[in-house]
Amino acid sequence: MNKLILFTLFIAAMFLLSAYRSDRKKKIVFFGDSITELGVKSNGYIRVLEEMIRNEDKSTQYELVGKGISGNKVYDLFLRMEEDVLKLQPHIVVIYIGVNDIWHKSMMGTGTDYDKFGKFYQAIVDKMKASGIQVILCTPAVIGERYDGTNQQDGELNHYSNWIRNYAADNHLPLVDLRAAFLNYSKTHNPNNQDSRILTYDRVHLNDAGNKLVAEQMWEKIKTIK
Repeated sequence: MNKLILFTLFIAAMFLLSAYRSDRKKKIVFFGDSITELGVKSNGYIRVLEEMIRNEDKSTQYELVGKGISGNKVYDLFLRMEEDVLKLQPHIVVIYIGVNDIWHKSMMGTGTDYDKFGKFYQAIVDKMKASGIQVILCTPAVIGERYDGTNQQDGELNHYSNWIRNYAADNHLPLVDLRAAFLNYSKTHNPNNQDSRILTYDRVHLNDAGNKLVAEQMWEKIKTIK
């Protein structure tokens, strides 16, 4: 009789534990600028990601939260990190920043110098890791879609992207290399070497094809994190 009771209690406990685990979604915060702010709109990359997750029957496993603000640079992320990220207690944070740090140098005379970019970026990652958050890094994709290196900011985009690549490798952090993905896509889908209308509608912000590519690249990395 005692064995039967123990067995019944064991089965009940396993059932409750299973139900508890299935209800625990991994909260993912996408932290960035206007590209991420637009990511929560219809056909934005975060909405496309949600559709991919549904198609793989994993909607009960993930909750996606967009925290993008137009014009943001890396130091803006640092300043609002506590309120917009840490208070949400996410499991994963995807950091997608860098375009404005470069673009605004020529557009507005602002931006972020290379050495300061790395210091702010590292400070953000360090604080998130100290809070037990798993971080995914992304390289900035494009400011102009010509694939032959003739876009005005290509040199700096490559420079800043290399910093993120090296930092990710040195610290064993997952990386979504959007810079490489966009260039590779343009080489095969941009025969006229246009500076927009391939993955963006204005050289920077994503069109439907760009949102799809970003979502695919991020999903491949997200689903490897346990």
